[in-house]
Amino acid sequence: MPHIMELLGKTRVVVKDGKVIEVGEPEVDWCPLFAKIRGIQKITPEEVKKNMEFRISDFGMFTEKRRLELEDFVGFGASEVMMTGLSRGLLDSTVTACDGAGTVISNNPTLVQGMGGRMSGLVETEPIDGIINGITERGGIVLDPSTAKMDPVAGVKKAAELGYKKIAVTAAFGETAKELRKLEAELGLDLIVIGVHVTGLNREEAQVLVENSDIVTSCASKPIRDLVKPIAQVGTAVPLFALTQKGKELVIERAKDIKSPILINTMALPVLPEHKQPKDLI
Repeated sequence: MPHIMELLGKTRVVVKDGKVIEVGEPEVDWCPLFAKIRGIQKITPEEVKKNMEFRISDFGMFTEKRRLELEDFVGFGASEVMMTGLSRGLLDSTVTACDGAGTVISNNPTLVQGMGGRMSGLVETEPIDGIINGITERGGIVLDPSTAKMDPVAGVKKAAELGYKKIAVTAAFGETAKELRKLEAELGLDLIVIGVHVTGLNREEAQVLVENSDIVTSCASKPIRDLVKPIAQVGTAVPLFALTQKGKELVIERAKDIKSPILINTMALPVLPEHKQPKDLI
């Protein structure tokens, strides 16, 4: 089974044995984040392939040589927010996904950032021993080392069995977020559900995700931007939205770790300057 990831305009990329073997068509032409960080002014299959190959060579994504300690990629990504939450004791543990391992339970802030900081939309992965061992050595628990399956709900169940209560978990689908809320009530947990990889969700799916998330990324999603009623927002081009009080607290806690100056202001949200948004939103 190869590895499948959606990145840069939700382009489907297949990686096998450390090589890019298939690249789909981008669904978005321009991303302000990658324009700024990587100088990509038009997303094409060639640019996507180059970017995936860069991730493989730079930090060993989808290979035995995967580095699991990585610098912050953006100020307020999902993994950065979780890293801060763990460091400050706002979270007991996290349930996220990693290439070569699938769903991982971890309370190690550095590992959480290392796994997720440069992650795009992981669709499917297969076990890679070097990655699984690296995660285990750093105190992480791989949900299913034999298949590297991705199952956030099963991951939260496992985290609860291990005694964790305040758990942050990433969810890419509204139905997953809904199931997580049900589980939270059943097991008496305190979850922070973070909606991720939302580009291309239809309005109905986006609505369910927004209703069941504490924090949601915006990616290049039009429905998410249309539907959110944030109580805090970070960024204006590809914003992260806090939708609940506990989501807001986590995002504001993260702000303390940002080295550059920060403007804090009150205003009607969301703030979405048209010229800064990915083109075209879907």
